[in-house]
Amino acid sequence: MASFIIEGGHRLKGSITPQGAKNEVLQILCAVLLTKEEVVVENVPDILDVRNLIDMLIRLGVKVKMLAPGTYSFIADDLDADYVDSMEFIVKGSGLRGSVMLLGPLLARLGKTVVGKPGGDKIGRRRLDTHLVGLQKLGAAFELDDENQTYRLSAQQLKGCAMLLDEASVTGTANIRLITTTANNKPSFFI
Repeated sequence: MASFIIEGGHRLKGSITPQGAKNEVLQILCAVLLTKEEVVVENVPDILDVRNLIDMLIRLGVKVKMLAPGTYSFIADDLDADYVDSMEFIVKGSGLRGSVMLLGPLLARLGKTVVGKPGGDKIGRRRLDTHLVGLQKLGAAFELDDENQTYRLSAQQLKGCAMLLDEASVTGTANIRLITTTANNKPSFFI
């Protein structure tokens, strides 16, 4: 059996490049929808969830270029609003838990979005409540389509506000923060 012996008193040297983190890069990739300007993202891990989200962005009309391994350029200057209403978008989004992060940016850019029941990992109950309630508090109208098992959100104008989140949700908070960058007044405050 292999072992490591660690002794103190020796100077450490060298360098490492940490791998990009999936959950954080999914949020960053969704955030590219908030601007029409080019966004370059480095240290993007080459994993299935990331590739699937990049594919969804391409189908939404985002121009994507791989500049180098793990480095991509994104330009979201001409989004396809009809694709957001398509069954293909709903099915692809349902197979990728991180696609819930598209809600805020698409609502901000297009004034509407739809999401199916999110899939992805099987680690237990994964509520959308924080995302949906937070977006509603910012001014989004919410509609549940029982027949198609989808949630539809729309908004004419979004407004920042003070908000108490009933659940500690990293992605819910991030989604709400993304959309507040486009809100009409001050950013939202969270407790």
